[in-house]
Amino acid sequence: MTPTATVTFVGNATTLLRLGDFTLLTDPAFGRAGSRVHLGYGMWTRRLTDPAMTYPDLPPLDAVLLSHLHGDHFDRAARRTVPRDLPMLTTPQAERRLRKQWSGVRGLPVWDAHQWHRAGQTLRITALPGRHGPGLVDRLLPDVMGSLVEWEQDGQPLVRLYITGDTLYRPFLGEIKQRCGEIDAMLIHLGGTRILGLLVTMDGRQGAALTELINPRIALPIHYDDYRVMKSPLSEYLVRRRERVHPLVRGETFELPLRVR
Repeated sequence: MTPTATVTFVGNATTLLRLGDFTLLTDPAFGRAGSRVHLGYGMWTRRLTDPAMTYPDLPPLDAVLLSHLHGDHFDRAARRTVPRDLPMLTTPQAERRLRKQWSGVRGLPVWDAHQWHRAGQTLRITALPGRHGPGLVDRLLPDVMGSLVEWEQDGQPLVRLYITGDTLYRPFLGEIKQRCGEIDAMLIHLGGTRILGLLVTMDGRQGAALTELINPRIALPIHYDDYRVMKSPLSEYLVRRRERVHPLVRGETFELPLRVR
């Protein structure tokens, strides 16, 4: 059977990854348009779009990959429906907050990895660095991690996917390319989210800079128009970066590029 790897865009940062025999869900948020999510310190935002599917629509999952603990990445609708014993990889900070109720949660320090093996296939998740806010403001925001998702078959690498998480562009992210090698695909979180006027996710300019730094075979923009706090439209990224970019549409399933075996 020919191996396949796909990503289905559910909405915001929620995607369904099917990598051979493995199935992952990222940043589950299933609230409908009009629902509110908590951003901390008494601040809220409202969702503008419906997700393409809800949890009962999904196939059986192997794990959840949670980049950080913010309401638009793990909302009340997800907390009501995601099984509490389902394996969940996230930041150590988020693990400390969730472990009393979520028995499957595990926090990964930066550069640590967790892997599964099945039928000659290996799925490896490595926690990558990220910075959610500018300067000292970052200390007031949840820790955030990027993720390297690697799928191998019979010891041969098939796809290497970088999920940025809600990081701002910083030159130190170049270490990802240095340590991890060529990136086949990058799910990039954009939106130019602003809280109290401060930029806390990449806008179009920063997103284009990170894309140039990492230089993936294909960039897949997500997380750009689902909530009111997002101020940078996707067009601000696309005018700066058009080659090897595929903006995902909600509900779309995109086949990730595989390495030649």
